Order: sequence, then C-alpha cells, then structure tokens
Amino acid sequence: MNALEFTDAGVRYTPHTFQVPLDYSDETKGRIEVFARELSLVSDTDNNKPWLVYFQGGPGFPSPRQNGHNGWVKRALQQYRVLLLDQRGTGNSSVIHSQTLGHLSAEAQAEYLTHFRADNIVRDAEFIRQQFNVDKWAILGQSFGGFCSLTYLSMFPNSLSRSYITGGVPSISRHADDVYQATFKRTMAKNQAFFQQFPQAQQMCQKIADHLLENEEFLPNGQRFTVEQFQQIGISFGVSDTFLPTYYLLENALIDVNGKAQLRYEFLNEMLNQQSFQTNPIYAILHESIYCQGFASNWSAHRVRQSHDAFNYQSGKPFYFTGEMVFPWMFEQYQCLKPLQQAAQILAEKQDWSPLYNTEQLANNKVPVSCAVYADDMFVEMDISRETLALMPNAKAWITNEYEHNGLRADGERILDKLIEMGEQTAATLA
Repeated sequence: MNALEFTDAGVRYTPHTFQVPLDYSDETKGRIEVFARELSLVSDTDNNKPWLVYFQGGPGFPSPRQNGHNGWVKRALQQYRVLLLDQRGTGNSSVIHSQTLGHLSAEAQAEYLTHFRADNIVRDAEFIRQQFNVDKWAILGQSFGGFCSLTYLSMFPNSLSRSYITGGVPSISRHADDVYQATFKRTMAKNQAFFQQFPQAQQMCQKIADHLLENEEFLPNGQRFTVEQFQQIGISFGVSDTFLPTYYLLENALIDVNGKAQLRYEFLNEMLNQQSFQTNPIYAILHESIYCQGFASNWSAHRVRQSHDAFNYQSGKPFYFTGEMVFPWMFEQYQCLKPLQQAAQILAEKQDWSPLYNTEQLANNKVPVSCAVYADDMFVEMDISRETLALMPNAKAWITNEYEHNGLRADGERILDKLIEMGEQTAATLA
C-alpha cells in the first residue's frame, strides 16, 4: 500500500509520481516530475479492471481534485480504474510559474516552455502506461484534453482501446486565425444574449469602464485594474449559469466614498479571483501554441480582434466582454505574467512548432471515438469540430445544445454514460 494512499466516500485515492524526460528526443536536458492520482472503488475486487486516463482542459490546469463519489468519476468507476493526470507543468507535477522560471533568461524560459505542449503530455501518458505494464487503456479528454486525445490517436493509436471527448475536437490543420474568427463571433453572440436578458447591465458596464479609463484602481495584489482586464471576465459566459452571477457583480461594483466613486473591495477581489492566468500561466503563455504546427501565432487573437472593433471599448460606445483569448498586453499588466513577457514574445514568433496531429493516421483511425460536441460552445467551434470528425472513421459525435462547454462538470455522469454507450456500439460494428 502506498503510504500516501487514502479513502473517501468509498473511493481509494493512490498517488503516483514519475520522473520523465523534459525532452524525449534529448534526455541530456534532464527530467521533470509528473504526478497522477489513481482512483478505484474500495469495494472493487477486480484487479484486472481496465484503465481510463483523464486529460484536463486548459492548457495549464491540473486534473480535478475529486470530492465525493459523484459526477463522471462515479460512472467511470463502474468499469474502469481512473487515472487523473496532472499534465506536466501543473498541479503536483513540476510546476510552471513565474516563481519557478523567473531566474532563467527569456530565451531559456521560452526553450523550456516549448516542451509543455500536447505532444509531450501524451508522451508522458505513454511513459506511465509502460510503467504500469498496461496493454491498452481508454482516455477521456475535456476541452484541451480533447486536443491531447487527438494527438494521442495520432501518435500512439495502438495504445488506446477507446477515446471519449467532451467539448474538445480541434481543427487538425487550420490556422489559429480561423479559430479566433469563429470564437469572436460566438463571444459576441453570448454578449448579446447577456445584455438582452439584463439590458440595464450595459449602462453598468459602461460606467465601470469609463471609471477605469479616468481613475486608477488596484487589485488586492497591487496590480492596476484596466478596462481590458474587466472585459476578460466574459470568459465565464462559456460555461453554464454565469449570466446572473455576473449581473450581481455589476450591480454593486461602484460605491461612493466622500463624494467620489470607487470600485468596491469585494468587486476588485472577485476580479482578481477570476484571473486564472495569474495562477496558471501556461494558460496564457502556451495558449495559442496549441493551434500551431509549422507556423507562428504572432498573437492571433490580438490581430483578429482588430477586425472586430466592437471589442475595443471607447467611451460612449457599447461595451462588450471578451472571451477565451490571450493578448500581448496581458504580459505588461498581469503581475504574475510580467516576468514571462519576453519569453511570450519569443513563443508568439516561433515558426518551427512540431506537428501535433498525423492526418494520415487519423484518416485511418481504428479506435472507437465518442464525442460530445456542444452546439453553442464559446470555446471550441462546433463547425470546426464537425470538420475534423468528418475526416475520422469510427468517430461518432453527439451534437447537443443541452450543455455549455462545462457539460462534463455539470452533468458528467449522464454525458460519460452516453459516450461509453456510443463507444460500445462503434466497437460492435468493428468486431
């Protein structure tokens, strides 16, 4: 028994730590640590249960810290042992942060960070599979985890028994510009829906934005709060049940102090809490690189934004929130991103990104792939997902408007059950 193993709500949690190469093509660059947590039922006597590996969304976020026997994990544990992988650079794996990279030169930071994309996340999973002496295992990818799943299907298809994907089927060939053209349109549609439900919120937003243009306000970490940062809370519109909480935030954001308007501390604290780029810098610095194969992003979202002028707020004009986009000014303004600014520029200009997908392999796919594709997804465009799925035999899609991008978190037991059933049907036709 592992000394750090514990149980909760009938589930056994077993930690595993692995020393893996930073660069699988050059082991002289040293090793990093990758952490994964195994979940199994305490009552389970079947030592031969197959494995299901979970790939988290992001990039740059650790695996879920499961709390209770519920959600998609509950359904998975009926027939699998689950492995929650802290992707390299996150969670209990060797973490990427300005604290850990600040001592390096910008060039060294950038070179180090190039090894933290989906291809090496998948190589880490393969390393672990071999350590466990597992023949084949199933994978579940949420959002960016779905991108990792297609990379896995491209690189090591013979290692997989099933692939389940939720809200994460990427283009395997398009430029990042195409992705952001689509997501800016989706983001505008979410804005319109929000302001239609809460018409009074438009005036509230303009009042807050104009106040920020005319006054200095600081977040609890000492960072000056700007209109552009305020716009970024619109990222929450991509998940369910966020319109009303956003309205509540807006309606009492400003208070009067001795005749002068100020932003309330509670509001400013919540604005900081919503800046996940601060605690998960990979989410910012490698975000656009997840689309790059042999070309540079050159700050794609920033460039595309210029053709959607409504998102560039000016006093007296309508206010619109932005979504899941990364902009160069973030590395000038965000406290935890400032030490990575030069590295971010180097990575934005990097052209020789390695391929993440093997088109030929995916076109000959033999692994049952089951996908939940969300029709109104603000982060992963449905039409682009369908374009990719059309190229992959044995990939089946459940296209639904019942859920937002966070469907797996909102109703994971039902969603995974449906995907498993779809996978069994596909496998039966292949038998």
